[in-house]
Amino acid sequence: MKKTPLLNIALSQLIASLGHGDSIVIGDAGLPVPPGVPLIDLALTRGVPGFMDTLQTILAEMHVEHHVLADELAGRSPQLAQQISLLGLAGKQTMPHEDFKRRTQQARAVIRTGEFTPYANIILISGVVF
Repeated sequence: MKKTPLLNIALSQLIASLGHGDSIVIGDAGLPVPPGVPLIDLALTRGVPGFMDTLQTILAEMHVEHHVLADELAGRSPQLAQQISLLGLAGKQTMPHEDFKRRTQQARAVIRTGEFTPYANIILISGVVF
């Protein structure tokens, strides 16, 4: 059995397959998934699993070079923006939510959570550990 916290097979396979510069998206329950981008749907019910629980679990497995958030997050969901900031992720970039949604077209996959907090979405860009 694995020693790290991530137990989901699809997420483990996704992270193991990432190369430098590949991106994945962790999204709230309402984030649209572009046609052709694989969806890993974790949502069970409102708030389960939550965005932060999902993000923290993925960060235990994935080396992140930089990340992207919607500009609107700080104004509409300041508590969540603060929680993300406290994680100390490298290379923060922000963009308008409409641009963010277009950027998800380049993702290797979108991971859908049960989160109902506005703009609870992040793009994680994979780095290398060497």
